[in-house]
Amino acid sequence: MSDPTTAPMTFARDELESGVCALLADMTADWDLDSSEPINGETRLMADLAFNSIDVVQLVVGLEALVQRRHLHFENLLMVDGRYVMELQVKQIVDFLMEQLAK
Repeated sequence: MSDPTTAPMTFARDELESGVCALLADMTADWDLDSSEPINGETRLMADLAFNSIDVVQLVVGLEALVQRRHLHFENLLMVDGRYVMELQVKQIVDFLMEQLAK
């Protein structure tokens, strides 16, 4: 019998998206952002939230804490053909997490 305290966490997609949005809202709470729009699936990290590379690193750490898993191969999200992606949307992050958590 498996120990329920060590079982991997599972998330519904909307629950995971809400968690990612809340994490991003917390990270950017004291930033001087021009947008009055709430963070949602369409929100872009670089264009809308003014993320830079260190912010992405902090986000990865926060996402690992959110889903309580490490080593999720974020390089598959952050790089394409050996180059870093120039933009990410919240929905892409959620899709990536759903895929990784299903493994």
